[in-house]
Amino acid sequence: MEVEKVFHMNKGEGETSYVTNSSVQKTMILKAKPLVEETIIEFYCKTFPKCLTIADMGCSSGPNSLLVISEIINVVATTCQKLCRPSPEFQVFLNDLPGNDFNTIFKSVPSFYEKLRKDWGNGFGPCLVAGVPGSFYGRLFPQNTLNIVHSSNCLHWLSQVPQEIENNNGSIHLAKTSPPNVFQAYSKQFYKDFTIFLSSRSLEIVLGGRMIIIMLGRRYSDPSTKDCSFYWELLARSLRDMVSKGLIKKAELDSFNLPYYTPNIEEVEKIIQSEGSFNLDWLETFDTDWDNSEDDQNRSDFVYDKIKSGKYVANYIRAVIESIVVSHFGDSIMDDLFSRYAEHVGDHLEKERSKHHSIVICMTKNNNQPSQL
Repeated sequence: MEVEKVFHMNKGEGETSYVTNSSVQKTMILKAKPLVEETIIEFYCKTFPKCLTIADMGCSSGPNSLLVISEIINVVATTCQKLCRPSPEFQVFLNDLPGNDFNTIFKSVPSFYEKLRKDWGNGFGPCLVAGVPGSFYGRLFPQNTLNIVHSSNCLHWLSQVPQEIENNNGSIHLAKTSPPNVFQAYSKQFYKDFTIFLSSRSLEIVLGGRMIIIMLGRRYSDPSTKDCSFYWELLARSLRDMVSKGLIKKAELDSFNLPYYTPNIEEVEKIIQSEGSFNLDWLETFDTDWDNSEDDQNRSDFVYDKIKSGKYVANYIRAVIESIVVSHFGDSIMDDLFSRYAEHVGDHLEKERSKHHSIVICMTKNNNQPSQL
């Protein structure tokens, strides 16, 4: 599987599109908002750049694509008003893999500009938005050009499926039954990818620039615990159901693994320190319910409507990974697969309310320069 070529969120605005199924990601962004605002204010008041250059890595498409950018611009504009300073210009770069639905983003840009003018008047900005297709596991921008880098819900996706994990039979990720070499391979691939990401951004960010990352992680050191990615085990269970029914071949399942890894805090800190280009300003964590629908705020230890909750979770997981699954199994099984998956998720959530664990990181570019990439 060539991840860079096949991976993208579901396009369009239909029932299984990312546009329709990205409220969990929005909740994660909003939970991190106070931390992001504090970082932006602190940076801006130290530097007062005439042009604030912002890059959002892994922007995807839909309502979340310009959400963080709006937050950053609004907090800078508010700060300018309080300090009676003129507004800087804003250069915004939206990055994702080439298969991303950039057209949907670009169609929303005129209304984004119009809202900024309405909120802040003619003396604001200007704000200029551009798309940058390509993998963030490598260089994307000229040296020393970015002030702020943001990435939300992306860096747990690896650049590739780890090598030499052919013995991970019956699983599609890390599971209790996975052999030790599989855990080692995933950890090694994350270490390599995150190091490349840091080194690449270090060359592109100005001295003293900030980088803010929100990524899914895990609470415990053991990557096979249920809190890490049990939703993948439920998807593997759905695929095994289809193998037992003769709908897909066992060899197809055995050869399929996801390019996905959720680190714990210690791993993240170790890699940042080892790479050496950034000072770690702060690191926070928070949890978000699998079922984060607005009409399900009772927050008991289980869900009351397992059918609704199962479909809700299945739809947003499908919106994220369908392109990867289709590249391996074809598209003819998708409706059946995610129908089964919704049932397994609903049965699970009827017994316990599971949560995603997020890590929020803020770093400052220091004087240490990595070797040229």
